[in-house]
Parts: sequence; C-alpha cells; structure tokens
Amino acid sequence: MRGLREFAERQAEAVHESQREQFATLTLNTAVELTAAALKRMQLEGTPDAQATALRDAMRVLFPEAVALVSAARQGFMRELPPA
Repeated sequence: MRGLREFAERQAEAVHESQREQFATLTLNTAVELTAAALKRMQLEGTPDAQATALRDAMRVLFPEAVALVSAARQGFMRELPPA
C-alpha cells in the first residue's frame, strides 16, 4: 500500500510540474503573439525615420505589457519550484 501511495504522489507531482511548465509556456507565447499582432496592425506611413519612430513609440507601450506577462509567468513558475 505504501509503495502504491508513493507512486501516486510522484505521478501527481509530475502532472503538477507539467501543468506549471505549460502555463509558463502559454503565457510567454501569449506575450509574444500579442506584441506581434499589435505591431502588425500598425499602418506605418512616412519616411523610414518616421516609421522607425512610430514603431519605437508603440514598443514603449507594448514592451512593458509583454514584460509584465512574462514576469507573472516566471514568478508563478519559480514560486512553485521546490528549493534546490
């Protein structure tokens, strides 16, 4: 009985770790996809310098949002990891 319980506990932990990794991966992918989608929707006009300025201005807004998503995923993932 004890061996079966230990096996079940190991399996449950493996499933839990896999779920944490999937959550972190999905959050990272979401941050990248949202940033790319927002940049694709931009209608750039003007000179190359004007277009570059418009992209930089957009990234000033988009990048902090993407970083916040990545940070949340990382914190959630790291908080769940057992101490080394």
